[in-house]
Amino acid sequence: MALDVIDLLDAPVIELDSIDSTNNYAMRLIDADTAQAGLTITATEQTSGKGQRGRHWAGMPGQSLLMSLVVTPQQPLEQQFVFSAAVAVAVAEVLDALYEGWNVKIKWPNDIIVNDKKAGGILIENILRGSNWLYSIVGLGLNVLQESFPLELLNATSLKLASGKEFKLPVIRDMLRHNILDALYRKTAPEETMRLYNQYLFRRSEEQAFSNGHDAWNGIIVKASADGKLMVQLQDGSIANYTHGDVAWMWSS
Repeated sequence: MALDVIDLLDAPVIELDSIDSTNNYAMRLIDADTAQAGLTITATEQTSGKGQRGRHWAGMPGQSLLMSLVVTPQQPLEQQFVFSAAVAVAVAEVLDALYEGWNVKIKWPNDIIVNDKKAGGILIENILRGSNWLYSIVGLGLNVLQESFPLELLNATSLKLASGKEFKLPVIRDMLRHNILDALYRKTAPEETMRLYNQYLFRRSEEQAFSNGHDAWNGIIVKASADGKLMVQLQDGSIANYTHGDVAWMWSS
């Protein structure tokens, strides 16, 4: 039986001062059989925050929204990327509604872009038992109040830098929590989810530089497919389908 979003919003919100990772904390609660759908963990500071492919997520205490949301996936296991796309779209929709001066996009596969710079990232960790998809932990890090970034993060921004406005972290948390849960538990066709995702796709129909660590080349981004691959038209007119991790995205300086 599908869960009602209102019931999911009644699940606890655990607010922590400092933790290694909100995703790790959620995982420990699942392992202890004390988690439930809708459970949300936030932290003022993460000492070992996780990004995509083992990267470290760093942030100044109290300036980022650091949250993990426990959900029980309603989709079949083969739709893991559609699930991820639904989360990314839900986040983009909230930011779109928050401030009209922003150009909000999703950089494949699930970075959140505001005015051509990275404002946040999503890390989803799945808990499987055999072929049963029991839980997903939706981790989100969003730069909210930062006024500056280290020089090596030239392509980073925050909601404050992009708007001049100070947003309250609990307000944004509640908006995102509601919209993500609604997106994941609503009966939406995968085709519609991917249509919305590709509407938000960063640099779609534009030329983008890629690298495999040895060579670099340009191609025009066509779309992302439901299996998570990025379709790119190369300069000879052929179509390449890239898997996340096989190629690196090259930011223009």
